[in-house]
Amino acid sequence: MDRRMISTRKSSKRKLEQDSEPENQDRHKIPATDTAASYESHQKLTHDIQTQVDILNSSFSSLEADRAAAKRATSVLSQFAKTEDLVDTMVDCGAVPALVMHLQAPPPTRGENGPKLYEHEVERGSALALGLLAVQPEHQQLIVDAGALTHLVELLKRHKNADNSRAVNGAVRKAADAITNLAHENSGIKTRVRIEGAISYLVELLEHADTKVQRAAAGALRTLAFKNDENKNQIVECNALPTLVMMLRSEDTAIHYEAVGVIGNLVHSSPHIKKAVLLAGALQPVIGLLSSPCSESQREAALLLGQFAAADSDCKVHIVQRGAVKPLIDMLESSDVQLKEMAAFALGRLAQETHNQAGIAHNGGIVPLLRLLDSKSGPLQHNAAFTLYGLVDNEDNVADLIKVGGFQKLQDGEFIIQQTKDCVAKTIRRLEEKIHGRVLNHLLYLMRVAERNIQRRVALALAYLCAPDDRKVVFIDKNGLDLLLGLLESGSVKLQCDGSVALYRLATKASSVFPVDAAPLSPTPQVYLGEQYVNNPTLSDVTFLVEGKRFYAHRICLLASSDAFRAMFDGGYRVKMVMDVWVTYRRTQQLQERNAKDVEIPNIRWDVFELMMRFIYTGSVEINIDLAQDLLRAADQYLLDGLKRLCECTIAQDISVENVSLMYELSEGFNAMSLRESCILFILEQFDKLCTKPWSSHLIQRIMPDIRRYFEKALGKPTKLT
Repeated sequence: MDRRMISTRKSSKRKLEQDSEPENQDRHKIPATDTAASYESHQKLTHDIQTQVDILNSSFSSLEADRAAAKRATSVLSQFAKTEDLVDTMVDCGAVPALVMHLQAPPPTRGENGPKLYEHEVERGSALALGLLAVQPEHQQLIVDAGALTHLVELLKRHKNADNSRAVNGAVRKAADAITNLAHENSGIKTRVRIEGAISYLVELLEHADTKVQRAAAGALRTLAFKNDENKNQIVECNALPTLVMMLRSEDTAIHYEAVGVIGNLVHSSPHIKKAVLLAGALQPVIGLLSSPCSESQREAALLLGQFAAADSDCKVHIVQRGAVKPLIDMLESSDVQLKEMAAFALGRLAQETHNQAGIAHNGGIVPLLRLLDSKSGPLQHNAAFTLYGLVDNEDNVADLIKVGGFQKLQDGEFIIQQTKDCVAKTIRRLEEKIHGRVLNHLLYLMRVAERNIQRRVALALAYLCAPDDRKVVFIDKNGLDLLLGLLESGSVKLQCDGSVALYRLATKASSVFPVDAAPLSPTPQVYLGEQYVNNPTLSDVTFLVEGKRFYAHRICLLASSDAFRAMFDGGYRVKMVMDVWVTYRRTQQLQERNAKDVEIPNIRWDVFELMMRFIYTGSVEINIDLAQDLLRAADQYLLDGLKRLCECTIAQDISVENVSLMYELSEGFNAMSLRESCILFILEQFDKLCTKPWSSHLIQRIMPDIRRYFEKALGKPTKLT
């Protein structure tokens, strides 16, 4: 159901109820029921309703007693019709044909002349009751089929043939209200109303002296115009627009509310009528309604301005020039969700024009729009997001949005509907496209001279948005990295998490440009004998003793694999790093090793040594996580950088929140840079979980120098895409 028609229907029923006579409300008050007495009470009410219907059926005459009885009966039935639970009972008791019969004056008695007794009052009561019954859609067609429309249209004409009396005005008003409810969301009845000729009389009533009659006529036209092109065209052809535009200027909130509603339904999906409305001078009065004391009028005016601005770029400019932006932005701060939604809708359409974009931002629109992204209303969220999408198309707005935390709002928001998620994603892409030239220079200026919290917001946004070519300038040369690292050391968990997420994002974007370094090449070209020579005595010229078992090897393969084996067999190179195996050897033992065929290898397990040798012979090996740390130790000891890198990669797959501190220590112990970087990235990625651990702050302080070195290395490289 359309939002406009929801409010129309509710207001129509409210008017019908409020305008009924107070004395009748007291005299025929319906008793309350409870569950214990509900059946008995319902039976009594059914009897009372049937009694009033019987009175109507038997009193259709001009006799004084009959007219008085009919007036009372229509009044009582109107009171019953206000209780929704009784409407079906009234219909079952035959109230509809009885009430329709009394929409017309009874035939005159012989010799009767002059005004009839209770003239117009019985008809007014019947129209009121039928209008209330028509609130329930299932009874609309029944009422029309009973012939109500013809009589209701005749009631509209009575203002022409009678003085401006309260009774006449009441009958005319209730006839218009009944038409409103009968035609509500019923295209067939809307067409019947037009065929019966009601539209021209309703347009005439817009100029009636009684404002209540004006309001009722406008309410009916509003309903008839909704999604019915033939009705729209006839309303315009009957010259309703000049009067409706004048009604927009009325100080009576009820009048200008109905008028703006009619115009809104007329222009919806009708470009030619929209043009006619603007030519009739509606624009400025509609803008004036943005400051109406009636929030419903404000809402309708904002919706109408959004419709005016939807396609015509000139109209977008005129709306802003005539002062619409400031009141629309003020409406964003309202407690009325629908009012905020319509204001955001209008601003979203206005924000599709470049100069308007700057104007909306200059008038303070960015911050309230960002706040609306937290709304629990999907349509409100979406309209706010769409407006922001338009605003960031203007380079002058980009820095303003970022410095108030707008990027973080877009990045971290929880959006209800998929269209909003898509819109936000497009907005972020549009921001990314704008971060260059004077926009980037402005942001770098803010990052240097603004308050600390603004500097941090800028650095956080640029971690996601800046181009690869600009990362070194932003984060190394202009100290953006210092700002992000400072967040990790702040006392706020929220800031720490923001910083860690931004750093992780920056790291992953950098690694997508700069692939992980390959293992350093050996000074000597690699020679791989192949799998068949692993622990094969054929052509073996050296044997290792590991855990008391012999392992057959080939010097040529070992000498080509690493400096450690060259030192072992040639004596031409002294391994600088102090390792357990070298402490056990003296120079004399090295000489023995060169001359002896068997070399004892202490402090290493057979399965680990076998994997190491398999790598030396084949250049690849599958590493089980259970052996990875021992194999890493062996690879480091024998300077097998390729194997070391494989071990680091395997171990990195096993990093968890619980063991990351130990993994980091392992990387330090064996100078495992790849593993260390994996630990850093894991800590940044999983910071929200790590920060709950009591040891997390100590770990962060400990690794901070390595984090800095990692980013200085990654961001300091030339920006060459691979």
